Order: sequence, then C-alpha cells, then structure tokens
Amino acid sequence: MKKIRIGIFGYGNLGRGVESAIRQNEDMELVAVFTRRPPETVRINTEGVEVCHVDNVLNFVDKIDVMILCGGSATDLPTQTPDLVKYFNVVDSFDTHARIPEHFANVDKEGKEGKHLGIISCGWDPGMFSLNRLYASAILPDGKDYTFWGKGVSQGHSDAIRRIEGVVDAKQYTIPVESALEAVRSGSNPELTTREKHTRECFVVAAEGADLARIENEIKTMPNYFADYDTTVHFISKEELIANHSGIPHGGFVIRSGKTGFNGEHNHIIEYSLKLDSNPEFTSSVIVASARAVFRMYNEGKTGCVTMFDVPPAYLSSKSAEELRKTML
Repeated sequence: MKKIRIGIFGYGNLGRGVESAIRQNEDMELVAVFTRRPPETVRINTEGVEVCHVDNVLNFVDKIDVMILCGGSATDLPTQTPDLVKYFNVVDSFDTHARIPEHFANVDKEGKEGKHLGIISCGWDPGMFSLNRLYASAILPDGKDYTFWGKGVSQGHSDAIRRIEGVVDAKQYTIPVESALEAVRSGSNPELTTREKHTRECFVVAAEGADLARIENEIKTMPNYFADYDTTVHFISKEELIANHSGIPHGGFVIRSGKTGFNGEHNHIIEYSLKLDSNPEFTSSVIVASARAVFRMYNEGKTGCVTMFDVPPAYLSSKSAEELRKTML
C-alpha cells in the first residue's frame, strides 16, 4: 500500500500532536517537519524525518501529498493557508468562527489557481461540533442549537494573548455558565447571549516592566476573542504558570433542543459531548483524518477549498467502504 506522504508546517503543541497521530494511521508517513526556528534546535520524535526551515518548503512540492498547517489562527493561518495551497494540498485548523467565510474564499481562490485542494477549520470546534450541529438541525428543524465549550484551555485564545506586546506566556480557560447549561438541558429553549453562556479566565505572564493595564485592556477588548465575554485576567509568574497551568485539557457540548409531532407536542434533546485530556492531540487526530479525505478528494479531481461539511464521512476512515458497511453501519 502506497502511503500518504505528510508534511507538518509548524512544530508547537499541535505539530507534535499531528506527529503522534500519524503514527496511529498506517496509511500515512511523515516526510518532513517545517519550522521557523533554526532546524538544528528542533528535536522531533520520529526517526529519519527531515526538519527544515519554512523557507525551504517549496523544495518538497513533489515529495508531500498533504501539508498539515499547525500555526495559529490569529496571524499565521490567514496568510499561510492561501500561500501554501498554491503548491500543496493542505489542512488547517482555522478557528476564528467569524472569519471562516473570508478565509474559505481566500483559500478557494488560491487552491483553484494552483490546482490543489485545501480543507480548513478542522478540529472539534469548528469541525466535529460543526458536523453535529448540522446533523442535529437537519433532523430536528423545529428547534435550537446550543454550543458550550469547556472548562478547558483554548489554544487559539491563548495564542492570541501571547501575540500581545509585553506578554511572555499565557493560558486561557473557557468556562460554561452552569445555570445556562442546565436551562438548555431542561428543554426550555432559553434565549442566551454570548456573555450569558461562557466566561473566560486568563492567566498571563508579563514581561518585566510591561504595562499591565494596557495588556488587560487589549485582552478584554479583543474582537472575536474576548470582547463579547465576561473576562478575568490574572497576572502570574512563569513558575506559577508551569506549576498550575501546564496541561491542555478541554471539551464541551453541542445540544439541539427540538420538537416533533403534528402540533409540536413531543420534545427531544440531542447532546454530543467531548472530554479531552489533550486539546491539541485530539484536534490533531481530527486534522490527520481530514488529511486522508483531502488526499482522496484531490485524486478525484477536486481543487479549491472545502470544509468538513463537504467531506463524505467514509473518506475520513482508513477502512474500505465494504469494511465500514460490515462493522459500523
């Protein structure tokens, strides 16, 4: 069996998770890791795989089937994904929900011009949660969708804080408001604002002499990330961050509350939940499955950009259609 040749572009938490996930998929092999750091300073876990500087990525145009992009949504992916889809089939985990249509259009344009295929916004939200919202709303059209995240560390939001001048490191926790969660599960279909559903708690290590008031204000007013939430900012030491906030757990719930019957007399609740020890490792696992789908769709002649909505579910699996019908249908 010819294996799908994978490249990893960016080697942080997500990149390391992708490397681990590839080892669990026998139809894939890791060809190269690309980093902005000096390559000689980066140690990966897979023997015999090249570590290269990002500036040398075009040397691998004919050696990689799918490039998995592991940068952040705030500043990396908006440029990296459209740039690289000109030369490679790509997968990213772009998670700024409000900017997904814009990002899709940019990647679609460059992918079609370069005759390659990109799949964007893969992960668990957007991604797996998106699919569950779609399925549930199609099944129960008379109803409402509710999504709750956490309690857990948001990689994208933490990365956005770290991009602020004067911030050395940071972790951000998304926390569901318990009373809102209980109201939804009761089937009462409450009207909830963004602020009523979640709070955000930030633990920030600031540089010596940094303007803490400015940093806190930049966090709390950041559009698409914190401006619509009640946000608490704690300034702590690097040692405290390492001791108390080194893990990356996450999870959440997608709930659809709907009615059926000629007069809407019967109530139904669909709930999908995730409880994740490692946010980046689970996200990476979704990304790697999506890389398989991109490879298959590209080989069928598809170019431009797609999302997980466009992927036949069977294309995510390494099993054959016959195996799937026998074991999972």
